Amino acid sequence: MDFAALAVFRTVAREQSVTRAAELLGRVPSNVTTRIQQIEEAVGVPLFLRERKGMTLTAAGRTYLDYADRILNLADEAIQVVNPAGPAGVLRIGSMECTVASRLPVPLARFNQRWPEVTIDLSTAPTRQLVDSLLAHRIDGALIAVPSGEWWLGPQDLDTVPVFREDLVLVLPPGHPEVRHAGDLKPKALAAFAPGCTYRMLAEEWLTGFGTVKGRFSIQEVRSYHAMFACTAAGSCFSIMPRSVLDLLRHTGAVEEKALMRVDTYLACRPGFSTPAFSAFREMLAGFSDIKAEADAESP
Repeated sequence: MDFAALAVFRTVAREQSVTRAAELLGRVPSNVTTRIQQIEEAVGVPLFLRERKGMTLTAAGRTYLDYADRILNLADEAIQVVNPAGPAGVLRIGSMECTVASRLPVPLARFNQRWPEVTIDLSTAPTRQLVDSLLAHRIDGALIAVPSGEWWLGPQDLDTVPVFREDLVLVLPPGHPEVRHAGDLKPKALAAFAPGCTYRMLAEEWLTGFGTVKGRFSIQEVRSYHAMFACTAAGSCFSIMPRSVLDLLRHTGAVEEKALMRVDTYLACRPGFSTPAFSAFREMLAGFSDIKAEADAESP
């Protein structure tokens, strides 16, 4: 199986359309169709369900796509490593939603101005899923929040550099009385992201007294901080989010807040991973790091 065929398969899988994939790849649709048929013949099972509205992956196709992603990403990484003329190619960065919203717009714009030869493929997910993607070679680096001592991440799994420091705040419906501990909360539902989110984990630990209190709160899962804020402002939930994100949402409604804790955001990669593009990205983020700024200010 050649890389070109895998790239065709991946594009069709992402676009769910031979026509759109052909447009993106600069090929005629018949050529793309032939490539897909050749791959399925070589694999020996159908990879797509052909439907009137497009093409969707079969279970085998989803598994094959995971391997295709890793193979193509490793091939691109190999080219950048053996020919390190300068930052170029595709840089795959995963990030928590909050970091994309409040921290990355300016650094990404500066990076694009400095290194236009690099294409950044940016995706968002909770920390646990980002770590899984890193270890599976689906992405090159990730901005994650991992409290020290977490049992599910071994000390040798990733190389990490702290870049941002977030103040987590408890966000409450407008007019909510002062909260000294979890028992003072009036709403009994926490608006939060899906499992795997570090901030949700920390919120649950705070609410349950690190396992000493059971069954007092439910979870309302949401997909965005806007939804989280809206549920809280409406009075049906409370939530926990970085103050940097809350500051972006204040104009959309009134809420109360209470400072809870500080959590660092790390730029993580696989041990020893280094390409010119990733090194340039790491250096760019260092220039915007509030943790580095604090350390520099404390130095004599």
